Amino acid sequence: KLNELGEALTRFKSSGKPVIATGSNFSQEQYYLASFADEIHLNPMGMVLLSGYGAYQPYFREAFDKLGINFHVFRVGDYKDAIEPFTRNDMSDASRQQTQSWLGDLWQAYTSQVESNRKLSPGALNNYISHMDDNLERVGGNVAKLAHQHSLVDHISTRPALLKHLQSLAGTNPEKENEYLHVDYQEYLFHQQLTLKSDKNNGKVGLIIAKGTIYDGEQPEGEIGSLTLSKLLQQARDDKQLDALVIRVDSPGGSAFASDVIRHEIELTSQSGMPVVISMGSLAASGGYWISANADQIWAAPTTITGSIGVFGLIPTFEKTLASLGINNDGVGTSPLADIYRLDRPMSEQAKRIIQLNVENIYQQFLDLVASGRDISATQVHSIAQGRVWTGAQAKELGLVDELGSLKDALDAAASLAGLEHYDTRPIERQLNFQEHLFKQLTQRAEQLQLRLNIGRHHQVTLESAVKQQLGMIAQKIGLLSTANDQAGVYLECLECRLF
Repeated sequence: KLNELGEALTRFKSSGKPVIATGSNFSQEQYYLASFADEIHLNPMGMVLLSGYGAYQPYFREAFDKLGINFHVFRVGDYKDAIEPFTRNDMSDASRQQTQSWLGDLWQAYTSQVESNRKLSPGALNNYISHMDDNLERVGGNVAKLAHQHSLVDHISTRPALLKHLQSLAGTNPEKENEYLHVDYQEYLFHQQLTLKSDKNNGKVGLIIAKGTIYDGEQPEGEIGSLTLSKLLQQARDDKQLDALVIRVDSPGGSAFASDVIRHEIELTSQSGMPVVISMGSLAASGGYWISANADQIWAAPTTITGSIGVFGLIPTFEKTLASLGINNDGVGTSPLADIYRLDRPMSEQAKRIIQLNVENIYQQFLDLVASGRDISATQVHSIAQGRVWTGAQAKELGLVDELGSLKDALDAAASLAGLEHYDTRPIERQLNFQEHLFKQLTQRAEQLQLRLNIGRHHQVTLESAVKQQLGMIAQKIGLLSTANDQAGVYLECLECRLF
C-alpha cells in the first residue's frame, strides 16, 4: 500500500507543485512516504526511526507440554510453518530460510526506493542503521542532527520556522496570522466528490474489497466471510450495468472450505462473461491465493506477500490436562470414529490417518486449480508450492501473477479486457445496518482523534508497549484456535505472513 501512495505522490509532483513532508518523528513507514517529498523537515527534538524489518513470534511447545496439551498436526509442504508456534520452541531451518528470503527482498525494495528518492548511495540506509551507536556518539547523541548529516532530512525546523516556510509557499491565512493557507483533506475530498460528474456513456468497473482472514459463513467488516463475499459477487454478476470486476485481495487465507466457496463464485462470475481481475494488496497468501488463482488476470505489487500454497490441520486434545485435574473421560460408540473430533480424548491412529489423507487431497486440489488457472503443470506448481512464501516480484517471475502494478493498474486492465476506453469505478459493498454504520463512524472519529493526539508526541519503545506487543502476539496465536471455523479443521493460511 505504501508503494501505491508513493506512486501517487510522484504523479502529483509531476504537476510542478512542491510536496513538503514534516514530522516531529518519522517511523519507518512514515519515512518511506516522506522520502518521495521535495523537502523533509524534522523537528530538532525528533528522530528518523529506521531499524530494518524483522519477523519474530512466540513459540509455545514447552508451555503446552507443561499444560498437558497435545497438538496433532497435519500438513503438506516443508515450508508450511504456520503450525510451528504450537509444536516447536524455535524457528525451523526451513522457516528461517524462507522468511529471511522474502523479508530480505522487502527490505531491499524499501532501501532501494528510499535511496533513489533521496539520492543516497546504495547501502546508505544499512550503514546508517548498522553503525547507529558510533555515528550517534560523534554528534553527541543528537538524533535529529544525525539524520540531517546522513541526508535523511533536508531541514531541522522548529514549528515557528516551519510555519514561516509554509507561509512563504502558500501564503498566510488572512483570518489567522499563525496559520498558513491550507485546506483539510477531508473537506477537499468532500467538495471534489460533489463536483465530480460521471459520464453516463462511461463503462462501469466494479470493485470489491476482500480484506481479512477467510472464515465460513457471514462475517463482519474487516474479515472475509464465504457467504458475505459470495453475496457481493452474485450482486456484481447480476448487475447489468457492470462491465468488469476487480477484487482487491488483502488476506493471509483461512478456512479451506470457505476459500473454495469464494473461488467458485469468482469462477462463475468470470464464466458469465464479466472479466475478473485480482489486485493483490500487501498480503494475498495461501487461501488468499486460492481464491485468486482462476481469475482472468492477477496483479500484485512487487512487495506483495503471496504464495504459501500449502495446507495444514491443527487439532488440540486436552486429555492429559484434564487427567491432571482428576477429570477422566470414558464411554462407548458405534464405531472407532465416534470420538474422532472429541478434544477430551486421545486421537486414534486411524483418525490421524483420515485427517492427513484429507489434507493431502486438498493440497492436490490446490496444485490442480493453480495449474489450471496459471496454465502450467501441477508438477511445476508443486516445485514452487509446499507452503513457500514469495514476494510479488518473485511470484511474477514464477508465473503465479500476471503483472506487477497498483490497484489503478488492475482497474485499467479490467476495463481493457471489457473493451472500455473510459470507465467509472463502482464500489460493491455490503450494506451496513444502522448499528454497524454508527459503529463505523464512531471508530473512524476515534482513529482521527487518536491521530491528532499522537501528532508531536515523541515515539518511544517503552516497557509497557513492548509487553503489550508481546501479549498481543500471544493472543493472536491462541485466538486462531477459538475463531477458526473450518468444518473439517483444514486451513489454507499463512500465519507467518502476519509477523510482518
